[in-house]
Amino acid sequence: MNERIFGQRSGFKVTPVSIGAMRFPRDVNDAIALIRHAIDSGCRYIDTSRGYGESEWILGEALQDGYRDKVILSTKCAPWITKIQPDDAPTADCVRRRLEESMRRLRVDYLDFYQVWNIDSREHFEQATAKGGMVDGILKARDEGLIGHTGFTTHDSVDNLLSYMDHIDWCEVILFTYNLLNRRYAPAIAEAHKRGIGTIIMNPVGGGRLAQESPVLLDLAQRTGAETVPELAVRFLLSHSTIDTILCGMQKKQDVDDTIVAAEKGAFSTEQMTEINQFLNAIDEKKADYCTACRYCLPCPENIDIPAVMNAVFDHRAWGLEESAKQAYAKIQGPKADVCRKCGVCEQKCTQHLAIMDAMDYAVENLAE
Repeated sequence: MNERIFGQRSGFKVTPVSIGAMRFPRDVNDAIALIRHAIDSGCRYIDTSRGYGESEWILGEALQDGYRDKVILSTKCAPWITKIQPDDAPTADCVRRRLEESMRRLRVDYLDFYQVWNIDSREHFEQATAKGGMVDGILKARDEGLIGHTGFTTHDSVDNLLSYMDHIDWCEVILFTYNLLNRRYAPAIAEAHKRGIGTIIMNPVGGGRLAQESPVLLDLAQRTGAETVPELAVRFLLSHSTIDTILCGMQKKQDVDDTIVAAEKGAFSTEQMTEINQFLNAIDEKKADYCTACRYCLPCPENIDIPAVMNAVFDHRAWGLEESAKQAYAKIQGPKADVCRKCGVCEQKCTQHLAIMDAMDYAVENLAE
């Protein structure tokens, strides 16, 4: 795989496919073999976390025998995600304890990156960057030579992220969600790239949703020169000049091999990307005219979670994601569409003037067991 600049700030280069270390095989020997296969295949950057179960321990084993020198190793923590001890807090002292613990688990004396895990609100951003907060602790560890670089991962709003950009001189990389199904972070990704911050993408195949059969997306893939929907998803991301690398969540060798093969096929042409974006924009327009989850339709007299049903129906109708739509529908708590008695109260309150009762019929016919 050809290397890309990993943001101007970090000074690293990175291959387009990197290792997401959240979902390794249960068998430790299988996991070690898989990690080494990915590294031998060209993957350099590894993203793990103190909160990913035994991931750090497994990586510590896999990176023996010279493999540590072949990778850019990153881990992270946040007390609002995982408290290792009951008194964990977003402070410099706490992050130092967690950092040193991660180094022991990873069996290393140096980390290339240590990051703030999931800044998902202004409150958590302010806690992390306050005087004596997590960032201060990470920068002190950097000054002492324990780590080389830092950044953060995020699920925050785009508006918040754009407002942070003038205040994150310390940040060298950011991990975003971005894929065919969710393009809302595009402005924040572009701004980070413009400022020399490395951009990493998680969930490139939508948490597995883009690996399932979808006649709608398969037609788009074949019209744009991709053989499969996962290939379409990977090449779509790597066709963005603002994206440096994507994380491959690995459970088996084929996950690695298929992702690398897709990456090596290269970016889509300008014409192909135009067709893909036109398709996605049309989906977005449908979504804008569909359920916005404003919840004005609630409460339903029968206690149906109408927005949840509507979203499952949209995935089935618009995206052709039949399996995940059925799974999402099955997970809805409480009464479902089959108890709808067509009272029409929801449609009277709906700000989009949607045909909710028709959607309930669709759910019963296509999503119910």
